[in-house]
Amino acid sequence: QVQLVESGGGLVQPGGSLRLSCAASGSIPSLGAMLWYREAPGKQRELVAAISSDGVPSYRDSVKGRFTISRDNAKSTVYLQMNSLLPEDTAVYYCNVHIVGHPLDYWGQGTQVTVSS
Repeated sequence: QVQLVESGGGLVQPGGSLRLSCAASGSIPSLGAMLWYREAPGKQRELVAAISSDGVPSYRDSVKGRFTISRDNAKSTVYLQMNSLLPEDTAVYYCNVHIVGHPLDYWGQGTQVTVSS
């Protein structure tokens, strides 16, 4: 059994920054890819950023240059540093973690990010 706990969301003004964290615990022999998704009201969940097991990041175009994904394998944690936030970044953010050898992936509980003046 694997549990994911997210933290770091909140209310921020446009242009501000937030750092999201997602810590995994439980039976984790080896972490695979770690991802961040977001879901805005009335929209489908979309992939924001991903980082491979060997640390290679990728981003959706709308966040390139503003968001940075990173991971700390020793802490089984993935981070999303979000800078220059825009109102359109407002959404519930979910982490998604793949475990090597596990048939299922795992989701965090979601954390609300609101960008508003």
